[in-house]
Amino acid sequence: MATDFWASSHYKRWIVDRATLRQARADDLLYIDDPEHLDFLAIYFADRKLGKKLGLPQRAIATATVFFRRFYLKNSYCETDPFIAIAACCYVAAKAEECPVHIKNVVQDARQIFGSQEHYNVKNFPSDNSKLAEMEFYLVDDLECDLIIFHPYRTLLALCKSGDVSDDPGDEEEAGEVGVGIASDDGPRYWGTGQGQLELPHNGLQSAWFIVNDTYRSELCLLYPPHLLAIAALYMTCVFHPATAARLASASASAPSGPGAPAADPPPRRSSRQAAERKQPAQDPLAFLAALNVSLPLVATVAQEIIAMYALWERYKEDAAGADPGGTPDSRGRTTAAS
Repeated sequence: MATDFWASSHYKRWIVDRATLRQARADDLLYIDDPEHLDFLAIYFADRKLGKKLGLPQRAIATATVFFRRFYLKNSYCETDPFIAIAACCYVAAKAEECPVHIKNVVQDARQIFGSQEHYNVKNFPSDNSKLAEMEFYLVDDLECDLIIFHPYRTLLALCKSGDVSDDPGDEEEAGEVGVGIASDDGPRYWGTGQGQLELPHNGLQSAWFIVNDTYRSELCLLYPPHLLAIAALYMTCVFHPATAARLASASASAPSGPGAPAADPPPRRSSRQAAERKQPAQDPLAFLAALNVSLPLVATVAQEIIAMYALWERYKEDAAGADPGGTPDSRGRTTAAS
């Protein structure tokens, strides 16, 4: 497995621009009146019900979603069956993430979920296992056998002190890994010690985790490297999560008011044991993010696109006639999702 994102096929072949996305949807635009409906389809087909029914961890579900997005960079919705493509993506992603499921179970669960009148009401999903196996070959061919996917979860857990998302089925697979996209020559490294990591208030990391989950409802995973999505999720947590925002306000209030402000008195000399036991000052989350080796204007751009995605999601739910595809950040800074 490639451990360097910048040398991987993910970065070299599968980070595209918006012109490529528009070209991929050129045939579909002939059959719709409003281009926004294609964005609605991106939300609609990112449903996680099949992955959860199969018992896949969150990382495998995210991998299946990326496979689906990549497949439709080369194909159109109007000329393929997206539902068998979803099933094939889940089947291949389970293999790629080393949590395989039997093809018979995939077909059975897909027929049950997609045939439900409550969700999809698709009555023509094939019951023959060979149809899904055939679709698997078409999928892997269009993916050019590039099955290694880098996700924002890895950077998120590398930057933050974990322990806040222990109930997520996919978190333990990412813990302890070095953050992808963070330069290796930026000073002392503290991996494994908890030092040099951002310590968020209660549920802060979980809020960022949910925001990362929600980004898979859009095509952001094709436009930006995963570490930028993770940092943008942390930035949004600092703004929208109440406890984190309160800490940020407290840090801003206690900071010197200007360049001429007097410096704090140096602490008294202590023994090494006393120095080791003294309480560390509260972190400033924005100062932590500003110290990262990333472009902050680009992070702000990604955050704006995530906010725009939530606005699109609200319009989708209003047009869904009773469907509930997911949610947006609530007053606690986390999101709600029906699937």
